[in-house]
Amino acid sequence: MSGRMKNRVAIVTGGGSGIGGETALRLAEEGAAVLIADLDPEKSGNIIEKIKGFGGRAEYSKLDVRIPSDADTMVAKAIESFGSLDTLVNNVGGGKGDDLINELDEETWDFNFNFSLKPTYYCCRAAMPKLLESAEARPGAAIVNLSSVNGMTAMGLPAYAAAKAGVEMFTKNIAIQYGKKGVRSNLVAPYTTRTDFWKPIFDADPATVSRLADINPMRRIGNPIDIANAILFLASDEASFVNGALIPVDGGFTAGTDIFSRSGGRPGEQFWSSHAETGNF
Repeated sequence: MSGRMKNRVAIVTGGGSGIGGETALRLAEEGAAVLIADLDPEKSGNIIEKIKGFGGRAEYSKLDVRIPSDADTMVAKAIESFGSLDTLVNNVGGGKGDDLINELDEETWDFNFNFSLKPTYYCCRAAMPKLLESAEARPGAAIVNLSSVNGMTAMGLPAYAAAKAGVEMFTKNIAIQYGKKGVRSNLVAPYTTRTDFWKPIFDADPATVSRLADINPMRRIGNPIDIANAILFLASDEASFVNGALIPVDGGFTAGTDIFSRSGGRPGEQFWSSHAETGNF
């Protein structure tokens, strides 16, 4: 197959559905052989079937992100299946516990770090030797990690936010350490996106979608393809001089807010209209 990822081998964690599933499909559409590392073999099988349906290559490795040895097994399976490793996409993560700090228990804190930060560390550590081997052979080795708008600005879920902010700093340190060796590392930070994680929440209260859309500058939430396309860019040679960067894929949410203009308060316009004729500036 031809494309931006031709002859590349990629691992996508959490690649059985949602953002990970869409990312696996996009990378494969652009020519990559993809190892889907996920806890759910059935969902992963559906993605693999789609990839093989259009002539792509894909395999599965069971991954429980809380178990370091599973990350080692995942990398070994990629080498066994495809012979090398060029790209790692750390997509797995999630959070819970929108508690006040004085009510935030240690179990909730540990859950968020064990699910959203440690897996990134485990998988990067396991994959780096093979990524370095790839970088010595040819340009193009890359890591793309998933952060969140929660890791960029305070909006609740404090333990999850801290873990995702940790993903950002961890990734930037990797970028500084290994950029000179040919391995780029970058992040994407999604806004709320239609995934399996959100499905029970949306099903229980469909109005949640419109509320979350209403506070976004683009008046919608994200779709997995929005995030997957950004990941594809960072993994490809189109981003060959992009290293240590965080790309918010958030409809402008972290850029600012139009809440003041929407509330009817337009102080700039009022000032100019009231002073234009008098010249009192």
